[in-house]
Amino acid sequence: MRELGDIILSARDVSKVVDGPDGSLQILDRVDVSVRRGESLAIVGASGSGKTTLLGLLAGLDLPTRGEIHLAGQHLGGLDEEGRASLRRRQVGFVFQSFHLLPALSAEENVMLPLELDGVADARSQALRALEAVGLAQRTHHFPHQLSGGEQQRVAIARAFVHGPSLLFADEPTGNLDQRTGQAVSDLLFELNAAKATTLVLVTHDLVLAERCGTVLRLAGGRRVDAA
Repeated sequence: MRELGDIILSARDVSKVVDGPDGSLQILDRVDVSVRRGESLAIVGASGSGKTTLLGLLAGLDLPTRGEIHLAGQHLGGLDEEGRASLRRRQVGFVFQSFHLLPALSAEENVMLPLELDGVADARSQALRALEAVGLAQRTHHFPHQLSGGEQQRVAIARAFVHGPSLLFADEPTGNLDQRTGQAVSDLLFELNAAKATTLVLVTHDLVLAERCGTVLRLAGGRRVDAA
């Protein structure tokens, strides 16, 4: 049985309803999930099943219509938008399918950015260490357009891990990569997950990648239908 103190992320009875042109649309319906520190969770399901919506709710990017979500001991519904943003800056890293690097900044500068926003004094040295950890020590001054897709995703991973987050949320992290590069990127995610004891929560269509996670949460029509 799990000890409450071990749980870093939990959702209870979470639903999400949005207004559409044809009336209300139920995107998520009473989803429960809990994740312990250092665990890995994959969220899978067909397109439109609610995967990305659930990820956004778990990360506090949006609030559920009903239900409760706790992240790193904080009830997200009890925080305003500024409070949730502050919690994310301290506790959360993000990796997206489309990288989201700033094109006018070098790899080093992209990784430094979240540290500089938090006023970290040694942002440059921390960024260089993070880039070295993802195998890009020789590419620090390259701009995104000078990097391959796999290299850009490695920069994004370095940026996500540079401030030592408790949780990493990844939305289709290998979706824009070929199979070989995607394998290398997923290997890196799990290596850092193990080395840093960072909880990993990812959305993916790749069932091979999902099965590498400790828990697989399957959604269909906004409902949790299975877990392994």
